[in-house]
Amino acid sequence: QVQLVESGGGLVQAGGSLRLSCSVSGRMLGIVAMGWYRQAPGKQRELVASITSNATPNYADSVKGRFTISRDNAKNTIYLQMNSLKLEDTSVYFCHVKKWNYDYWGQGTQVTVSS
Repeated sequence: QVQLVESGGGLVQAGGSLRLSCSVSGRMLGIVAMGWYRQAPGKQRELVASITSNATPNYADSVKGRFTISRDNAKNTIYLQMNSLKLEDTSVYFCHVKKWNYDYWGQGTQVTVSS
């Protein structure tokens, strides 16, 4: 089992920055990827960024050049640094871990970008 706890969401003006954190606890063996998804009202959940066990990042086209995913293995924490935020980034952001063939999700944290 893996438990995920997100923090760092909030309200920010367009052009601003936020950093999301996700603390991962439980057995780390078998984790192949960690990342962030988001889901806006009435829309499907979509991948924002992910990072593999060998630290290879992957980004959605909509966030490339603005968001950065990173991980601190010593703290079992992943981060999402979000810069130059846009109105369309408003969403609930979910931390995700893929362990073996199972998907684990955090509870979600709201990010609201205002004009």
